[in-house]
Formats: sequence, structure tokens, C-alpha cells
Amino acid sequence: MSYQEKLATIRFPENTWQNARNQTELYRLIMQHFSAPLPKGKRTKKAIVIGYDGCTCEMLNCLDGEARSAVKHLIENGGHAIFSYAGGAPYPAPIVQETSTAPGWCSMLTGTLAERHRVFDNGITKAVEPKTLFLRLAEEEAPKSSAFYVSWEGHFSEEGATYLEEKRYVAEKQLSVKYVCAESDEDTRDNVLRDLASPACSDFLFCILEYTDHAGHGVDYLPEKPEYLQAFYDAEKAGMDMIDAVRSRETFAEEDWLVLITSDHGGYHCGHGGPTLEGATFIISNQEFL
Repeated sequence: MSYQEKLATIRFPENTWQNARNQTELYRLIMQHFSAPLPKGKRTKKAIVIGYDGCTCEMLNCLDGEARSAVKHLIENGGHAIFSYAGGAPYPAPIVQETSTAPGWCSMLTGTLAERHRVFDNGITKAVEPKTLFLRLAEEEAPKSSAFYVSWEGHFSEEGATYLEEKRYVAEKQLSVKYVCAESDEDTRDNVLRDLASPACSDFLFCILEYTDHAGHGVDYLPEKPEYLQAFYDAEKAGMDMIDAVRSRETFAEEDWLVLITSDHGGYHCGHGGPTLEGATFIISNQEFL
């Protein structure tokens, strides 16, 4: 079975892989959420993005084997799913930017492609402009506070990291954005859970889990590989822990939450570079796509 045929068997998305939306759609969804009027009975807008780094679309066909599934929970409780794509162009068009971690997440956080944000690959420090969601929202004070939770040092914790200039800008302007790099995915999950448990939790949380990307690089980005399948289940459990923490908040009833689950890229064999696999990503939302 070709990969295109495998994509056609995924039952959740409301579109097809042929008319997938650019992964920059995530930026629009977040901005739209925070700029829209509050629904009746709600007092505060909040949002969380749960990123599964290197998770291929075909993993969405593996949900029945996992009891604690964040994706399945959202879908079964009125959520929605769409195919998206990395690389700046949908298959079979040639990709216009690397289908890799830094360019993918940067495109989602800025709503632009590498030709604008200039993060063509890992190890490139982005300029302040174009501003990410963290800066846009902080400077517009909607929301009042944001947090970026990761375990990969390439985001903002090592030389050449993507958001080093942004961190300096946040410190200089004294904006309410925190950047937290943990030792592991488990620590990232725990950091997010601590934030969500606080009465004054961040209004916008963006976290990236590395489970699937680490396993894919080790054994192949295929559900037939037990290690990759287990990595997906580990991500799903962590994602469900976060959703449970959102729903357990004492003020949940008066909060308007947007919950998104997405991936930055797929994988081919043990690396990146297969445009069919790499180009197909997904966005799962607890709210309708408009």
C-alpha cells in the first residue's frame, strides 16, 4: 500500500491530504481564538498546544490500542481534525523549506515560511521579526502570560538555538513569557502539569514532546516498529495528562480553552527527507475549524 493510500484510510480528518492546510494554520487558530469575543459565561481565554515532534499522520490509525489517548478524547468529545502539511507546499509539489524541527515549529509560531522567518534548518537563530505568537500575544496583552515548554535544547537553550534573540527581547521588554527546557519529556509533562495546577497558570502554553521523533530516528518512523508505536502511546498519555489537568482546574467552567495537538513533520526511514511522509502532518482541535 502506498503512503497516499494509507493516508486515505485515516478516518478522523475533515479534509483530505490532497487539500491539506499549511501548518501555519496553527498560528491563525491561536490568534483567532484570543481575538474572538468571550462566549457567554466565560471570563478568561486560554490555550494549550501539545506538540508531538516527528509524529506521522498514519499514527492516527493506532488510537484504538491506547486507552489514554489525547487525540481520541478530543475527537470523541466534539473535537475536530484536519490534515496539514510541512515543507511549505503540499505533496506532490516540491517542498520549499526543510521538513525539520526548527523550521516546522517556527512556521507554526510565526505564521510564515522560512523565506520570511529565515530558519531554514536546525541550528539557526531567528531574528525577533517576524514575531512569534509569544511576542505578539504578550505585546498585545492578550493573553497576559505565556510559557514555552520543551526538552530539546535547540529551541532556546544552546548556541545557535532558534529563539535566543527572542528570549533576550523578552527579558529586555520584561514581557510575561517564560521559556523552560527540561531534561526529558517526562519533565516537560510535569512542568506543564505544575503550570496548569496553579490558579494563575499561563494563559497560553506551548509544549513539545520528543517521544516520537527520538524513536523515529532510532528505529524508523513506522507504526510497525514497536518502539515508534510505544513512543506515540507515551506522547498520547502525556497529552491526556495535560488535558485532564486543564479539565480539573477549579476555574475551568469560566475559562474558554482552545486545545490543539499537532506535529511539526513526519519521517522517512530513520531520518527526514521523504517528501510524501514529511509533508503530511495533522492538527487536532477541541474547537471547530473556521
